[in-house]
Amino acid sequence: MTLLSVPVVTIDGPSGTGKGTLAEALAAHLGWHCLDSGALYRALGLAAEREGLALDDPEAMASLAARLPLGFAGRRVLLDGEDVSDAIRTERAGMAASRVAAHAPVRAALLEWQRRQALAPGLVADGRDMGSVVFPLAPLKIFLDASPEVRADRRYKQLKEKGLDASLPDLIRDICERDQRDRSRATAPLRPATDAIMLDSSTMSIAEVLDRVLEEVRRVFPEQVS
Repeated sequence: MTLLSVPVVTIDGPSGTGKGTLAEALAAHLGWHCLDSGALYRALGLAAEREGLALDDPEAMASLAARLPLGFAGRRVLLDGEDVSDAIRTERAGMAASRVAAHAPVRAALLEWQRRQALAPGLVADGRDMGSVVFPLAPLKIFLDASPEVRADRRYKQLKEKGLDASLPDLIRDICERDQRDRSRATAPLRPATDAIMLDSSTMSIAEVLDRVLEEVRRVFPEQVS
């Protein structure tokens, strides 16, 4: 992989740590682009279920990934022109994303698309392998974590605010199962890049996490960030 032509910050970590919220806030503060890689896999899982395809079929999933009619309009995620921003944020979509993301052909099909999102003036990329696989040469890599109990509680409150039924014990179990699946997969397992800065958000607000990351951004990119 060639050297990056624009500054890139990667934010990786398991589900529910707040990395997506952090990435959006950081990108907005800096005026940079934001890549939500999880949306790719969630949209792929949703598209596969709509087409009646088996999520555990690597070749079928890779073929669908290569032709996925996905687009972004601000914070909205469009699948073949339809706004699926809410549909891909369900627990079902998250579990489907974890299954399709385990396939090496799928990750290969989406790799270059993700790398092409590194555009001026800069990119904040969040996911599970942004620093370890997609942008291994990124000068600043953050790995955000939190305990399963804290992450489940955050998700529980989000679902309740939307008027949806939720069980905290079930959420904890689902999170632990997804963590195990993501960490044990053969291709691009969930793990920090060797040079990533580790942050535990269990007892931190998103504002506190953002301030901490901005300190690192100013240190690493002093010429691009005031």
